[in-house]
Amino acid sequence: MAARLAVVTGGMSGIGAAVVARLRSEGVRVVVFDISPDADFVVDVAEHEAVDAAAARVGDVDILVNSAGIVGPNVPLWEVPPEGWEKVFAVNVGGTFNTCRAFVPGMIARGWGRIVNIASMAGKDGNPNMSPYSASKAAVIALTKSLGKELATTGVLANAIAPAVIETPMNAATGPEALAHITSLIPMRRPGRPSEVAELIAWLCSDKMSFSTGAVYDISGGRATY
Repeated sequence: MAARLAVVTGGMSGIGAAVVARLRSEGVRVVVFDISPDADFVVDVAEHEAVDAAAARVGDVDILVNSAGIVGPNVPLWEVPPEGWEKVFAVNVGGTFNTCRAFVPGMIARGWGRIVNIASMAGKDGNPNMSPYSASKAAVIALTKSLGKELATTGVLANAIAPAVIETPMNAATGPEALAHITSLIPMRRPGRPSEVAELIAWLCSDKMSFSTGAVYDISGGRATY
């Protein structure tokens, strides 16, 4: 892993930051895309021109982890403002599309790559009062399944993970009632830790994982039902 170069979006906090630390512990060189002014590249992944410009500066990478995401409105679907719906999809789905589009060709050319897209249990179950987030994460799952099949013979593997509630700053943007509900669904009776998620992602980014693509890995404390 020490010879690998990775890009992690949303890498300044939460799961993304844990992934950055975990990959660096293996000697991976990691570049962070984030809207934080402290990121290696200050990039809004929803803007394809910004992603393309940053990708051109970074060059070819071996690993791409799409962790950037937002929760969006916590209201019933019929109360979601159109701009709220569009923003969630622009970041969660558009951002994943933009970075994959920018970096996948270089991975194909070199015959090796690992892509991990962070979806959510919400994308499988559909959380109440979180329809934009749930729908966007379902789209990330479908995108990853398609991409995995397209890349299956190239040496580039694309997989998604579906976490349940994880102790991250994103919870601050989730309504207390919605957060309490989705936490109550976890049989282990606790949220997950970012470091636990990072362990799964590190494996998915490694040579140890070589016969899985287009898959969705649950990390849910037992919440997963299918």
